[in-house]
Amino acid sequence: MSPDTPPRERVVSKEKDIVAAATEISDDYELRILYEDAAVIAVDKPSGLLIHREAHVPAHVPVLVDLLGRLLGVSKVFPVHRLDRGTSGVVLFARDAEAAATIGAMMQARAVEKHYLALVRGEAPEELLIDYPIPRRKDGPRVEAQTKLRCLAQAATRPRFVSLLDLRPRTGRRHQLRRHLRHINYPIIGDTKYGDLGLNRAMNEGYGLSRLALHAAELSLLHPTSGERLRITAPLPADLREAFERMGLDLSFL
Repeated sequence: MSPDTPPRERVVSKEKDIVAAATEISDDYELRILYEDAAVIAVDKPSGLLIHREAHVPAHVPVLVDLLGRLLGVSKVFPVHRLDRGTSGVVLFARDAEAAATIGAMMQARAVEKHYLALVRGEAPEELLIDYPIPRRKDGPRVEAQTKLRCLAQAATRPRFVSLLDLRPRTGRRHQLRRHLRHINYPIIGDTKYGDLGLNRAMNEGYGLSRLALHAAELSLLHPTSGERLRITAPLPADLREAFERMGLDLSFL
């Protein structure tokens, strides 16, 4: 993606890969628009920002659906998937209910590809398919869940070795990536629910990593109206990149 790309201009390659970028400021959050057209819009969500307003969240706390609606001047936008509060990266919205239903059907058919980057504890294997059922909801029955893992880089940090992973979920269960990585004993750094709290503190104190080290780097699907292939990417945010560089991780592949 060229740094000279004009704001809100869509860039379409011969292979129908579509990547665009723009920046708008809303409240205390910088909303980076990765792609938009008449049917869909994709946003680079900052870590710490909720997508929906949950019951326990006060009205004055900003959430992504409200910020984006205000930015677009519309009363409603339709998020077609979700990211945890601490996760950054690509979030796709439909502009109307029909497009949302079409994309929802693609999600159910596993026709949407997602690619995440995660920093985890330990020396992870080069490749692994995690096939471990997890519950859809608390205390609910376990359902099929699969995640493909590939190790991209490693570093001998203190107090523990760390690995940077490419994660490709084949299913979309709640907290799937975080649960799967805890299950194989490589928890994500910065995860306060499924992670290693002592290591989280050490990584914050030693390397300035104070957030969940999970980033939704890419989402690929067929456009709900044109049928063209969309490939929407979000660059690694500065807070992760700077911490990873302090650790000595090789990021030349980015």
